[in-house]
Amino acid sequence: MSQFQRIFDSKNWNLRTFWLVVGLFVVVLSLEFSTPPNYVFGYLYIGPVLLASTHLSRKTTFQATLVACVLTLMNVWLPGIEIVGVPTIASRVIATLALVVTGVLSDRNRLYQQTVLQQQAKLEAQEKLASIREDFASALTHDLKTPLLGAIETLKAFQGGSFGSVEPTQQRVLATMMRSHKTTLQMVETLLDVYQNDNEGLQLNLAPVDLGEIAEEIKATMTDLAASRRVHISLHYGASDFRQFLWVKGDALQLQRVVANLLTNAINHSPRGERVEVVLEAGHSYQTVKVKDCGAGIKPDELPHLFERFYQGQSDRQAKGSGLGLYLSRQIVEAHGGTIWVENRQPGGAIFAFRLPTFPYTSSYSV
Repeated sequence: MSQFQRIFDSKNWNLRTFWLVVGLFVVVLSLEFSTPPNYVFGYLYIGPVLLASTHLSRKTTFQATLVACVLTLMNVWLPGIEIVGVPTIASRVIATLALVVTGVLSDRNRLYQQTVLQQQAKLEAQEKLASIREDFASALTHDLKTPLLGAIETLKAFQGGSFGSVEPTQQRVLATMMRSHKTTLQMVETLLDVYQNDNEGLQLNLAPVDLGEIAEEIKATMTDLAASRRVHISLHYGASDFRQFLWVKGDALQLQRVVANLLTNAINHSPRGERVEVVLEAGHSYQTVKVKDCGAGIKPDELPHLFERFYQGQSDRQAKGSGLGLYLSRQIVEAHGGTIWVENRQPGGAIFAFRLPTFPYTSSYSV
């Protein structure tokens, strides 16, 4: 339907409503002036007043209310077929007040409905804008992966000597470029995953998983990053140094991302020469993983917000990220029925930790 057609139909509807209001006024008016004054039909004017308030303008509603009040009072003296007593006048005044109250309340209700409609329109516009922004970000991050992957493969070819011999100095430059591109690719993939999880939900491939094995694998993959930051990574099992199994039912790939995010965060926020600790605590009800760093710590008012999307904080910790790694980690942990949190460490630093429900171990799960 065209805009012109909608406007035309709206005008026709308003015109029909106006004549319906006029018709109701005529009916009530005939009842009023064809009966003795002590029969008060003025209350029936409430119908056309409410109809005008619902479908016509405020000005028309005010005029309809004023005419109804005047006609109700006029019937005291017109048509003048009998003497009018005080009770009749009082009844007419009460009816007039009822009409005034009806007009005022209906006008307020109209304003309230208009405000509600405006707020709904704003919310719908904001939701539409958010949807467009998320679709754009999702499409953009998806399209960015292709050139990044191409650049990484090209750098690998350079490092492998496919385009000629590479000097040691050039190798160091290429290694730096490779790390930078891989970090960018990781950020792009994280952004894409966050939007997909928000829109579609996180899909998990659940199976018995040993958090100890995951932590050891991630620790090994973080060796180069830790070496570049001159940070030492240690891993131990609570108060014991003996290898323990921390069985949970989860998605191994997604849990690897959680541990990697927390460990990367700790490495990036630790001063050079410091230590990052990965502590695994086995329990009857929960298996807990803690990552401790020696950074500047976190301001108390920022602690509840660190796992919010795009939140970066204003603390003195060294590195600044996209604000998505911790948010994605929260998505994954909560999808597993677990809890993730952060707390300050004494005398300095922070502890990022999560825990998942323990999955009963049997020999069939051994590796």
